[in-house]
Amino acid sequence: MELQITNNQNGVHDTPQTVATVETTDNSRFLESNTEVIALEEIQNKHIIPVFVKDNTPLISQADFITNARDIVEELSGYDSTHPTLRVSHAIKGRTFEARNKKAADLLEHEKTIYYERLAWISEIPNITETINGQSLTLCFGGVKSYHLDNLNTKNGSNQHFKFFMGFKVRVCTNLCIWTDGFSHNMKVRSLEELYTAIYEVVNKYDSVQHSKLLGSLSNYELSEQQFATLVGKSRMYNHLPKPQKKDIPELLVSDSQINAMTRAYYADDNFRRNGNGSINLWNMYNLLTGSIKSSYIDSFLDRNANAFTFTKGIANALDGEDEFAWFLQ
Repeated sequence: MELQITNNQNGVHDTPQTVATVETTDNSRFLESNTEVIALEEIQNKHIIPVFVKDNTPLISQADFITNARDIVEELSGYDSTHPTLRVSHAIKGRTFEARNKKAADLLEHEKTIYYERLAWISEIPNITETINGQSLTLCFGGVKSYHLDNLNTKNGSNQHFKFFMGFKVRVCTNLCIWTDGFSHNMKVRSLEELYTAIYEVVNKYDSVQHSKLLGSLSNYELSEQQFATLVGKSRMYNHLPKPQKKDIPELLVSDSQINAMTRAYYADDNFRRNGNGSINLWNMYNLLTGSIKSSYIDSFLDRNANAFTFTKGIANALDGEDEFAWFLQ
């Protein structure tokens, strides 16, 4: 069932007339490459927290980032969110002092320490949904914490870096739909209170209705097989352009291998592949693009996802005769 959602001036969803019943889905496929799935409880109960070296003060923990964000979203939306799905990479392993002379194979569990340098996570609000081009979308939110962006060789009060987004998740494939108005790509905060405020500002200003309208408009545009082939070729050329020429063309953050993956899916994807005549609407192309981005590292995943929407909307504008993204179709 489709659920109509609206925002009032405070960014809080009005109470809907009908409530959609949405089944729980496996969110672990929202990011796939070079990561592993982990439970929030494991981070809370078993992982150490890195510290600022000069005063041994702990940084904001990944678990506190997640729990505070969920509290804010649930407060402003009026709905419960699903248990978060986490993916991590770059394990930082250690051992207790007492076990300093043991061989690695002889370490007991209580003698091992670990935390993961990089984490990405998402949660859903199952009661808030949309339908676009026959596909069901659920409102979602999440973020990235990468400790390697923080300068640990300093003291408390130094900037700590976070990424946070509000957007939609396509249920059939767990592709994320993120746009710049619901995404903060580099929150610099010095305390948990500042992080809370920064997340609150993103959630409060996010307009899910406008976002869903823009996503829905993509299905009104179509690329012919020739236009799609031109776009693929130009996209691969983009990463190798001379700097003077490249600076005059809108940014595309997708890698060559991801363009290749999008092209393979153009022929083979069960949900978003080309039509019988070779054409493809931009909603389907956008999902092929966001699907290919799942191979990104945690650091660049959200930035590439937001850029994918900017790029696809720019292609729609080019089809309307605007010049900014026209290079990709010429």
